[in-house]
Amino acid sequence: MATIQKRGDSYSIRVSCGYDVNGKHKEQSMTWKPDEGMTQRQIEKELNRQAVMFEESVNHGFKTSAIKFQELAEEWFENYAKNALRSTTYERMLQLTHRVYPAIGHLRIDKITARHLQGFVNSLAKEGANEKTGKPLAPKTIRHNLSFISDVFSYAVRMDLVADNPCKKVTIPKGEVKEKPIYSQEEMAQLLSALGGEPTKYRAFFFLIAYSGFRRSEMLGLEWKDIDFENNIISIKRTSNYTAERGIYTDTTKTKRSKRVLKISPYIMGILKELKEEQNEEALRLGDKWVESDRLFVKWNGEPMNNQTPYGWLKEFCEKNDMPFYGIHSFRHFAASAMISAGLDVVTVSGALGHCNSGTTLNVYSHMFQTAQARVAQAMDGAFSFLPAQDSTS
Repeated sequence: MATIQKRGDSYSIRVSCGYDVNGKHKEQSMTWKPDEGMTQRQIEKELNRQAVMFEESVNHGFKTSAIKFQELAEEWFENYAKNALRSTTYERMLQLTHRVYPAIGHLRIDKITARHLQGFVNSLAKEGANEKTGKPLAPKTIRHNLSFISDVFSYAVRMDLVADNPCKKVTIPKGEVKEKPIYSQEEMAQLLSALGGEPTKYRAFFFLIAYSGFRRSEMLGLEWKDIDFENNIISIKRTSNYTAERGIYTDTTKTKRSKRVLKISPYIMGILKELKEEQNEEALRLGDKWVESDRLFVKWNGEPMNNQTPYGWLKEFCEKNDMPFYGIHSFRHFAASAMISAGLDVVTVSGALGHCNSGTTLNVYSHMFQTAQARVAQAMDGAFSFLPAQDSTS
């Protein structure tokens, strides 16, 4: 209920807005001054009307929009993001605050315009925005920053704090998008061949990821009960992830469609059998020191392997053998390229990769499909070489 106090010839109307995320009491206030010549009865009637109207406006959020962006973002993290987002996404959003808060954190959300946000986004595309390299941020990183701001504003709209999300009017500068290199057939063959004398778990990891295109988190989440040796089938049912707060933890797959089953080469399944036998022997040797996690890819004592271990091991391996190092995700791109080159349609490739829909596959690999289609046209032209040449003058 509104509290009214007389201040000289004016009246202060205050309405409680509850407490912020730090437990501090919040209030909204307004000042009302009677018109000259009003009687005391008219003043009391109008004052009560102003108090009721003000309280209703506060309760509907029209005045609480005075909250600053950083305060609202912290509320969003606590009331929504912590429970609704995957831990890896939540941690990435937290990391984005070190750029967003200095730029707009001090501004009231009802005062932040699309022009403010466009200026911030444009600044990320300028030289020096990347603190490590001194170069502009990648378009994908800029998009992550804008997405975080947009999520907070969407929350503000749902809470009736603002009427619209200004992020809808902001565009991402195009910038230079460098195509990430992927292993060619020759490079991949050389790399996999060189794994012959390496530990079985790394041979198994890189043969399987190159063949299947599984995500790294899916690879590390594999358990022996997911492996059907009789039918050479592997099922993806979970992921293994890492955050500083939680350490290594098991999570659901990225999307519902990421849960899938894939037929695997008997040769690779043979390497997995070797790995299983070695693990069984190691578990017997270590006894009580062995931690039974049922994971394929583990540390020395059976605990789930750290997410950065395959990356670090491969980098060192490539340097030692004078081979190109394109990172772990390049194996997924290689597998996709191999599927597309083999003539598989987009729906089949999408299902094998576990994309949420075929549109995602087309967006990511459109150039590969175009190249494959061009090869089809060339092949068909060769097959129909008996046809007479078309007269270009007709």
